[in-house]
Amino acid sequence: MSMDDSYRRMIEERERQTLSPFACLSVNTRGRERPIEPCPIRTDFIRDRDRILHCKSFRRLKHKTQVFLSPVGDHYRTRLTHTLEVSQIARTISRGLRLNEDLTEAIALGHDLGHTPFGHSGEKVLNDLVPGGFEHNEQSLRVVEKLENDGEGLNLTYEVRDGILNHTSRGKAATLEGVVVSISDRIAYINHDIDDAIRAGILSEDMLPDSAKRAIGASHGQRINNLIINVLRESSGQPYVRMSDDMWAEFNKLRDFLFENLYHNSTAKAEEGKAEGVIRSLWYHYLDHIDDLPAEFLRNIERDGYERIAADHIACMTDRYAIDDYKRLFVPKDWV
Repeated sequence: MSMDDSYRRMIEERERQTLSPFACLSVNTRGRERPIEPCPIRTDFIRDRDRILHCKSFRRLKHKTQVFLSPVGDHYRTRLTHTLEVSQIARTISRGLRLNEDLTEAIALGHDLGHTPFGHSGEKVLNDLVPGGFEHNEQSLRVVEKLENDGEGLNLTYEVRDGILNHTSRGKAATLEGVVVSISDRIAYINHDIDDAIRAGILSEDMLPDSAKRAIGASHGQRINNLIINVLRESSGQPYVRMSDDMWAEFNKLRDFLFENLYHNSTAKAEEGKAEGVIRSLWYHYLDHIDDLPAEFLRNIERDGYERIAADHIACMTDRYAIDDYKRLFVPKDWV
């Protein structure tokens, strides 16, 4: 056995000795769709984390909307900073529960790779237009399986792909690490969306439900800290990951409050109608001009159909790319 081989094996042995019996060990992965030679230094889950971190879809997240469309301020979240916050929260929970941090991080970094430009408003338009619907978690899986790496995909392990697909409330991940990411996603977006809305002057701390402030906390840091502690206390030594019933009830009060006062708020969402029009116009254009799509998407025509590959191209766009493409196609140029 080479020195490099022994390094990876050392990490795998450390997992056996230190992780919870409910954790997913790297050596127990169900593997990849296409077998590859083991990395001499990294475990399979570390390797997946690196593949996601270095892919183009991950870099594009920095120019995709979280809640506020094309914010001018430097401190509003984007889809990338959301992803990093989810990863930090998820790793903290996994460390406390002695779960596999590397698997957790890989799922967290990949969970939103398939998100559309303009956030959930872009997702809603494509879901209405595309036969069979469009959901960002399914598209994230499609990105890592079919669209990245010039159509070869990233060839990730089953556990990472499963966690990416099942990070939404409608799914149930096969590993506790995947469940951690799902809970962390919700903890992250509820809290940073409150923070961004307060920064924008749309909400104030005083407006938040009193019982939720008492139970969870009156500041951004307190809320995240208390929610993580609650998950750790409720789940330590158990074959599940969850909040206590009373904390979950107060957490959902915050979520309902945001839907009523932020996500459907006309000030925060004033430009959504325009953004939806951009997505709709681009989709119909590329359906009528399918040969204009990049070759990496055209190779999937026979298998997936025109509508799906047009959606692939649009979902991969950043906000500014979609706007520029719309201007190129539909806005008259100045005469020089």
